[in-house]
This record gives sequence, structure tokens and C-alpha cells, in this order.
Amino acid sequence: MAKFVVTVRFPDSFDEEFIALIPEHRHLINELIEANVVEAYAISANRTRGWITMNGSSEEAVRTTVEQFPLFRFFLQVEIDELFVFDSTASRFPRISLN
Repeated sequence: MAKFVVTVRFPDSFDEEFIALIPEHRHLINELIEANVVEAYAISANRTRGWITMNGSSEEAVRTTVEQFPLFRFFLQVEIDELFVFDSTASRFPRISLN
């Protein structure tokens, strides 16, 4: 299974419809994390961009999943890049504690 990073751009301001969809969106993201489809989910401090590291069989499969996000219709831009290397502390063995 390949890894992809999805970069999304949000509107500069959020209306009530957008805000009302956030709980449903977060619920789906949490389900995808539990299913190991989403590995990492991050939103910039100014809330204008987001990065989602995802596992998928192809770019099209990842795009299909992203299009199911409740907030998808508000995304101004979506970029999907297949990763060659993805390394993180989460993918390593836990540090040994001698306590």
C-alpha cells in the first residue's frame, strides 16, 4: 500500500454551515485513523491549510476518500502527492526506559 500526503486549502473565513460540519468531519477522520487509512492529520495555526498523510492503493483511491470528507465542498484546493519516504517517531520502536 502506498503512502500519500494530501494538502488542502481552506477558505479564509468559515460560515455557520462549515462550522456545523466540523464534528461530522472529525468523526470521519477519527474512523479513518482507526482503520489505518489516515496516519496523520494536521491543520495550520491560521486554519488556512491542512495536511493529511494517507495510505491507499492509488492516487484515485485516496482522492475518492477525500471527496467523502464532509468539508470537501469547502476545500479551495486539493493536492495529492505519493510519498517516496515517510519517516516518523510513530513508525519506530518505543524508546527503552530503564526505570
